[in-house]
Amino acid sequence: MKAFLFDLDGVLVSTEHNHFLAWQRCAHSLGIDFTEKENELLKGVSRVDSLKKILELGAKTIPDAEFEALLKSKNDFYLESIQDLNQSNLLPGVLNLLQEAKEKGIHLGVGSSSKNANFILDKLSISSYFEVVIDGNGVSDPKPHPEVFLNGAKALGLDPAECMVFEDAASGIAAAKAGGFTAVGVGNPHIADQADIYLNDLTEFRVEQYA
Repeated sequence: MKAFLFDLDGVLVSTEHNHFLAWQRCAHSLGIDFTEKENELLKGVSRVDSLKKILELGAKTIPDAEFEALLKSKNDFYLESIQDLNQSNLLPGVLNLLQEAKEKGIHLGVGSSSKNANFILDKLSISSYFEVVIDGNGVSDPKPHPEVFLNGAKALGLDPAECMVFEDAASGIAAAKAGGFTAVGVGNPHIADQADIYLNDLTEFRVEQYA
């Protein structure tokens, strides 16, 4: 493999609980029940589509202006909650994998639905490892469409078959496979049978096997 492309949340770092609390606050402001169970529906989904799903759960419609205000409110609350994020918050095996891949000349990129990807990578002090970061600001079709990963491969000048994608959500695995990438599922047993390779966490991955 010539490149590894990583989803961000749930693969490199976990801010899922921060997202959950931010969405729960939005849902409750609309009088909609929202628990960890409903939150599963939002994993790997864009911010706009996540709010649409919450409104569907409550069988509600709101004016466009309120919709936009809620999106901003959710993001403000989320960003506020991750101000103290740092390298100690990286998930197990991440730093070693990035260091080994760099040493072996493997290209590294991020393909995330998050519009805060660069902010989070800076907080984690790992921005320097990645040659390309494709986030929610740079795609028109969110996962499970493969655009985010196709754009990453293109930016690296590589064919999808030369790239491995690391994902923790079903929509991300579907996106990787639709784009012709090798799909590695991480930390989510529900996607084990959908991925080409499955890992409980990144400590199980051996860079030398794919370099």
